[in-house]
Amino acid sequence: MKDWRSAPDCDIVCYCKGVSKASIVTAIANGNNSLDMIRKSTAACTGGNCKELNPSGKCCSPDITELINIYIGNGDSDKPCCSCCS
Repeated sequence: MKDWRSAPDCDIVCYCKGVSKASIVTAIANGNNSLDMIRKSTAACTGGNCKELNPSGKCCSPDITELINIYIGNGDSDKPCCSCCS
């Protein structure tokens, strides 16, 4: 997994929807403290094309959860949310 603590704010977290680390961090700062809330506020993790678009070939949900853990310490363990991860 990527080191999100040191990653620049412009790094893309969700390649399907083009959502950056800065957008995720802003959503967290605005009270979105779960994967589901981040999905609703940013559209991250809703594209379903992770295997094709993400260079890692994986869903972004673990990365989003890691950012939640870094910034507020209570990242949830929701089930994967993209169709490619179900």
